[in-house]
Amino acid sequence: MNKCRGCGASLQWENSQKIGYIPKEKIENGICERCFRIVHYNDLKTISLNNIKNIIDIVNEKGSVAFFLVDLLNIQKDVIKTYHSLKIPTFLIISKCDIIPKFISFSRISTWLKEEYHIQEEVFFLSALRNKNVKIILRILERIGKKEAYILGYTNSGKSTLFNQLLEMSLVTTSIVPNTTVDFIKHIIGDYTLIDTPGFPYQDVLYRSEDISFLKKANTKSYINPITYQLKKGASLILENVIRIENKSEVCNLTFYVSNQLSIKKVYEKNQNLKDKKEYFYTFSRNEDLVIKGVGFITFKTESKVSVFLENEKVLEKRKSFFEG
Repeated sequence: MNKCRGCGASLQWENSQKIGYIPKEKIENGICERCFRIVHYNDLKTISLNNIKNIIDIVNEKGSVAFFLVDLLNIQKDVIKTYHSLKIPTFLIISKCDIIPKFISFSRISTWLKEEYHIQEEVFFLSALRNKNVKIILRILERIGKKEAYILGYTNSGKSTLFNQLLEMSLVTTSIVPNTTVDFIKHIIGDYTLIDTPGFPYQDVLYRSEDISFLKKANTKSYINPITYQLKKGASLILENVIRIENKSEVCNLTFYVSNQLSIKKVYEKNQNLKDKKEYFYTFSRNEDLVIKGVGFITFKTESKVSVFLENEKVLEKRKSFFEG
């Protein structure tokens, strides 16, 4: 049975409720109904996959080299842990590198990755959406004398967009929903074979995977305009009505690096919104980040003490910022 050229699912016409369904008379089109509806009707539906945990094992067993894409806004411990679990030679590719301010130095980020996340290998940067440095993978393969590589990454890391740029056509289905790619897909590009893999799901995120509205706003494809706030003691910022950050210091200066489509509302002590959620206390030094997994990060510009109200603290990570002190 052939595979869908958009998502890699094995095509079948017996059950319209299962992955890979295609009407029998359209089998020659080579694209499943789900991909067709995503592309032509923006019909975004999430699905769950049970074989994600096996991807690393398959790549470690069968691969000789891999490339691991990480969205610049979603660099965090869980993602880097997955990267380190690859036992074959693996190159770290930071994607979506053009959505942040240009004054941020890539060389500084490379140094920071080595210091903060113990990345010893050379780090590369690209933006598939803007077609910047997308052929770096082919150049690396030529340099090391390899003809085949696996491409891995988390949901919305930009893998499918990268493939479409390399293939110079919209062949691979792209969307904001998790698990758009459901199986391994081989693509021949000149003398090279690149194997696309299902995106790894984030284990803990601020939103539910079926919350399409939040996903659309959070996973921006546009340049991010950082927003800086100065909070007096007792003032709070509420992001999308799911997380509240309340200042406990005399003054707190912080900058949000998240999609500008997400709502951020400033409120004061009398406003009790989200105060019924669990409260967690954080102390930040100057130029430390609060990472919100799957969304972005907040950089604290001053020494600050804050309370954070939300359902699950696992979506948060504190780290040193890549901004120079």
